[in-house]
Amino acid sequence: MPRYKDEPVAVRVYTVCDESKYLIVRNVPSLGCGEELKRLFESYGPVEECKPMDAEDCEPYTDVFFIKFSQVSNARFSKRKLDESVFLGNRIQVTYAPQFETLSDTKEKLEVRRREVLSRINSTSARKESTQAQNSLSHKRGHGHASQGSSTTDMVYDHVSSNKDYFPSASMNATVNLVRDKLDKIESSSKGSDSSMASKKPKVDARRRI
Repeated sequence: MPRYKDEPVAVRVYTVCDESKYLIVRNVPSLGCGEELKRLFESYGPVEECKPMDAEDCEPYTDVFFIKFSQVSNARFSKRKLDESVFLGNRIQVTYAPQFETLSDTKEKLEVRRREVLSRINSTSARKESTQAQNSLSHKRGHGHASQGSSTTDMVYDHVSSNKDYFPSASMNATVNLVRDKLDKIESSSKGSDSSMASKKPKVDARRRI
């Protein structure tokens, strides 16, 4: 509702039981403007019925109209937009009228609201699942980059002296020294064979060529 001067904003919460496709419009000018009022409400959805309510009490020179929409959502939207709006110089008042509902109208209204709630829940859960999937994918990508960086770091080795014991156990150091000695012997033998092959003179082919 509109705010006047320093008054706080008036807020009213409607439940599905309070809402209805039947509306009552008060403070309509007594100018025979039923068709204009119907066209105004038809801009928010199909209107099945629009008629004056002569039995309702109202202010002098004003009328009360009864409006029936085909769907509750259209009635809800029109009430939100037109309540306390100015129509031909008067500020009209739009209220729900669930007392005019039949049993089938109430069942239809509750079924529509049930479908709306289910669609909202499904859309919310779908958004949560997509968000979780994106987060897990980004986490996997970050973990992959981190593992690549760690493997690259592990490939960089410092030079270790051959005479340095870098194991806390003496038996392990002895094994390392034994393996190192064998590797040194293999390396020295391979160098000796290479040098002997290099010292041999190449054979000269003394055969007579034709």
